[in-house]
Amino acid sequence: MTTQTHPVDHELIEAAAHVARTRCQGDNHTMAAAARARDGRIVTAVNAYHFTGGPCAELVLIGAAAAQGIYELDTIVAVGDRERGVVPPCGRCRQVLLDYFPALKVIVGEEDRVRTVPVTDLLPESYVWAAHQLDAE
Repeated sequence: MTTQTHPVDHELIEAAAHVARTRCQGDNHTMAAAARARDGRIVTAVNAYHFTGGPCAELVLIGAAAAQGIYELDTIVAVGDRERGVVPPCGRCRQVLLDYFPALKVIVGEEDRVRTVPVTDLLPESYVWAAHQLDAE
């Protein structure tokens, strides 16, 4: 695990917080995510909670980005509704984010201690799905 941190993208945190304040209503949508694409665009999304295990905001964001033709993300953050602030990705999201975007940076931490770290720092000694796929010949 590295200890390297990157500058915090406060505009990205505010974008996710704005979506959490204005779009997360009731129990179905409780988390918002925002990501900055490599070209600078910001994509946002909300989770789709369901007792069967609906997708987290980060996973919905991957699909929303693809629908907009965005396939390379630089940084991502999730923010909880009801002013809960930055929330780190769950284990499933960490694995999916690593598999889709191995160079992704993730904003984590609380209040004045937010920081930006490589997704690889969130999954030390992780399973990298692509490394275990057989080459199609």
